[in-house]
Amino acid sequence: MKITKIKSGLLLSWILAFTFYSCKHEPESLPNSSNNQPGDSLLTEVSCHPDTVYFENDILPILLSGCAMSGCHDAATAQEGVLLTSYNSIITTGEIRPGNPGNSKLYEVITDNEPDDRMPPAPNAPLSTDQILKIRKWIEQGARNNRCDAACDTNIFTFSEAIQPLINTNCKGCHQASQASGGIRLDDYTSIHQAAANGSLLGAISHQQGYSPMPKGGNKLSDCAITQVKKWMENGAGND
Repeated sequence: MKITKIKSGLLLSWILAFTFYSCKHEPESLPNSSNNQPGDSLLTEVSCHPDTVYFENDILPILLSGCAMSGCHDAATAQEGVLLTSYNSIITTGEIRPGNPGNSKLYEVITDNEPDDRMPPAPNAPLSTDQILKIRKWIEQGARNNRCDAACDTNIFTFSEAIQPLINTNCKGCHQASQASGGIRLDDYTSIHQAAANGSLLGAISHQQGYSPMPKGGNKLSDCAITQVKKWMENGAGND
């Protein structure tokens, strides 16, 4: 009986010890939001880091303008099953391999040296070197679903500093000489000035009644960007 009591006491001690340590609550390790992965919710940063490429700010406008136009990879067409209108569809149907642009189908086709295989297809103009480098860097950085609150200064509204970069990023892909959607070109100063003069530019980007809202399939431009366009027009819409 004595031995049994000792064993029972030891057993009780082991049970208490196990219960104490197994129920001890350590602080949980929270995931680092900077490692946001495909499929995660949108990661928004308060300010834009110059060395980071942001999906909503940089990549989505390029693909909507240059690839997701009517007849190609928009929701209505989705050629070859490729849909490039949202983060999830771009990751999935563009076969993006985070960290590995060389093994990502989207990057392969926009850098293909064969004109018949390159995207966007001829006679559309290829993406610019800067646009391709942004897509490459975004994939290298993990192809994250991220955005930042870009600094925007309404006191900057010249054609070269504000208007042309805005148009090139958000509109030019669908509105160039080889792909003038709606018969509207926005690929040089003359054509952009004409759209400003007839009211179609401001009407479209500010989503006024009677105009097709632009960018097509994308988010409405920020109030700051629209103000820059208004100020440029009010200042004479010069080639400055």
